Amino acid sequence: MPIYEYQCAACGQVMEKWQKFSEAPLTVCPQCGGSLEKIISACSFHLKGSGWYVSDYAGKNPSAGKSEAPKETTDSGPAKESAKTETAPPPKFK
Repeated sequence: MPIYEYQCAACGQVMEKWQKFSEAPLTVCPQCGGSLEKIISACSFHLKGSGWYVSDYAGKNPSAGKSEAPKETTDSGPAKESAKTETAPPPKFK
């Protein structure tokens, strides 16, 4: 249920009320009997932590999420023999 804020036009009292969307808005101040007006206030919703666009993806290189090909490293250990297959040279045309 949303929390609505109201302010009395007569006494200036500010109040909060939990109301369903289907409920009618308050119109009478419970303290002085003046008329209430619905006011707009800032919400307290904050985007924090991992997984949000602003903190994790904005401004980064678009290919950063893709895996790169493994880079070759030099190994100081004994050289490994690779299996070489010999192929016949292509036929020469005259």
